[in-house]
Amino acid sequence: MALIKEVRGFTPKFGKDCWFAENATIVGEVELGNNCTVWFSAVVRGDVNFVKVGNNTNIQDNVTIHGTYEKASTTIGNNVTIGHNAVIHGCTIEDDVLIGIGAIILDNAVIKSGSIIGAGSVVLANTVIEENVVVGGIPGKKIKEIDEENRKMQSRIASSYNMYAGWFKESEK
Repeated sequence: MALIKEVRGFTPKFGKDCWFAENATIVGEVELGNNCTVWFSAVVRGDVNFVKVGNNTNIQDNVTIHGTYEKASTTIGNNVTIGHNAVIHGCTIEDDVLIGIGAIILDNAVIKSGSIIGAGSVVLANTVIEENVVVGGIPGKKIKEIDEENRKMQSRIASSYNMYAGWFKESEK
């Protein structure tokens, strides 16, 4: 069972059909929508500010989601994939976004719908990434517009993680 802990009077809330790895940590003022998954060693910390996550979002292994006390909360939309080892800190990620492996998104950044943040990229504080673009580098910059192949990849990854979670749900019965 994941570590789910009340902090400062806030207890995490979850929608239907979510799955959490045994060593995932979810604490404080956290709200997850339906069909979300939080994978091995991921940490979702709503201790210093709130974290709100939409439906069908997967938070992969070793991801850290946090905010800044009294300054920057974290809001994540629907159908978002957050790749392994990413750091999501006090920012807004809209719907249908793919955050690549090891990417870092900093305070008050906004990632608009349909975009892809490439593996290892760093989106600096207060940066706004436009809709439907691929971003890469340090600091993260637009590389190109999203094409149909990218869009299919985003959708495939997002739906695959619910399938993978189903394997674990079956073995836990």
